[in-house]
Amino acid sequence: MQETILTVRELTEQLRKSLEGRFPFVWVRGEVTNFSRPGSGHVYFSLKDQDAQLQCVWFRHMQRQADQPFDPLTGEVFDKPRPSPLELLRNGLDVLCAGRISVYAPRGQYQLAVELVQPAGEGLLALAFEESKRKLAALGYFSSQRKRPLPRDPQRIALITSPTGAAVHDFLELARTRGSGSRIRLFPALVQGAEAAPAIVRALAEANAQDWAQAIVLVRGGGSLEDLWAFNEESVAQAIFESRLPVLAGIGHEVDVTLADMTADMRAATPSHAAQLLWPLRMELHQRVDETWAALRRATERRVEAAGQALRECEKALSWFSPQRHHERLYERLASLEASLERSGRYWLDDKARKADFLERALRSALGTEKLDSLDARLEQLADRLHAALPRLVTDKERALHHGIQHWQSTARGYVAEQLRRLENLSMALEARDPLMPLTRGYALVSTPEGLVRSVDQVPSGTSIEVRLADGSLSAVVNGVQRRQSRKMEES
Repeated sequence: MQETILTVRELTEQLRKSLEGRFPFVWVRGEVTNFSRPGSGHVYFSLKDQDAQLQCVWFRHMQRQADQPFDPLTGEVFDKPRPSPLELLRNGLDVLCAGRISVYAPRGQYQLAVELVQPAGEGLLALAFEESKRKLAALGYFSSQRKRPLPRDPQRIALITSPTGAAVHDFLELARTRGSGSRIRLFPALVQGAEAAPAIVRALAEANAQDWAQAIVLVRGGGSLEDLWAFNEESVAQAIFESRLPVLAGIGHEVDVTLADMTADMRAATPSHAAQLLWPLRMELHQRVDETWAALRRATERRVEAAGQALRECEKALSWFSPQRHHERLYERLASLEASLERSGRYWLDDKARKADFLERALRSALGTEKLDSLDARLEQLADRLHAALPRLVTDKERALHHGIQHWQSTARGYVAEQLRRLENLSMALEARDPLMPLTRGYALVSTPEGLVRSVDQVPSGTSIEVRLADGSLSAVVNGVQRRQSRKMEES
């Protein structure tokens, strides 16, 4: 039984001596957390794992090992300066720390007085990954401007992966059930180990050399950073960057991001996701066919309706300008003029009769009977002459009217004939300017996705083109380009 009662300071001092004597120098591995670096220059942080946490202090005078040209853990002499652990130290970094265990009396807690710091295991790989990432980013490997789109529903795919892994099985299973059917050519390659990176580079070069596929797919299942390190090699990223074919990378799981993923034209979260990005669901293709058929049917109905409306308008115009209709209008005008002439003649005669009766009464009152009888006789004579002349006047008017009708009929026929000739000329001119009319004579329209081809300079060898003919279109690939020599060169 202890007889002496210790003060807190005495107990703490005994614990410090005991711990420092038991652990004079120790290596500890853990993840950095609670990192801080105040103005004093000392560095304070904690090392933790799943079950415990250790307080650490790296005093300023003990940080001189940051400039040492060798690895304090293995004794390896560096051929070139390495990043200082002091500069790389941050929260989340897995490190190895060496030092002595001590007790910090003011807080009554034990801590590690750090003397050496070394990135551990994957920490070194993570540092190398970040260094390569910065280098390749500066070279433009990750630029979105150089990324090429993948072909829609491709028919030929070059697959680079291990032929025995789960990744190829998952990819092929989805490929069988999606898209409109495609051919997949496997380029076997190691995907883990020291020989994996050269094998992947050779497979990429072979796929480009064969120039058979529309796109290259690079897949691998999940794993640790060390397992996936082949896809972080700069040689693999360079081969993807220099590939003439678009590259789709589906490496590991969604959280695994490699330099190959970042350099590829498109990244998939998993090998299965890569197949989903390449090929749509077959139900989507069926729906697209149905929608296209419905759109074509609607367009046909609109075209037929528009043609019918144009035909009805032409029929209406022809009915208005037809000679028969014009004759009918002339006959109606003639009948109207005859009725008007008859009314005018009747009104004129009635007016004359009224005036004669008025004058007769006035004369009878002013003159005698004999004079009136003489005037009556004269009046009867004038009346007889008037009645004799009236039919001739009507006949002359009818003759003039008939001549006018014939003149209008002749003019109308000439006008209608002239309009028909103009309509025929306009129809011929419209047909001559129809850009699709030359197709019926054997000509063709050649286009690329960028537009019509007007010069051989627009279609280098290997370009996909569409040739439109009178009864359909053809898809083709340019195998060679031959420029026609100018006439001056031929004459010389």
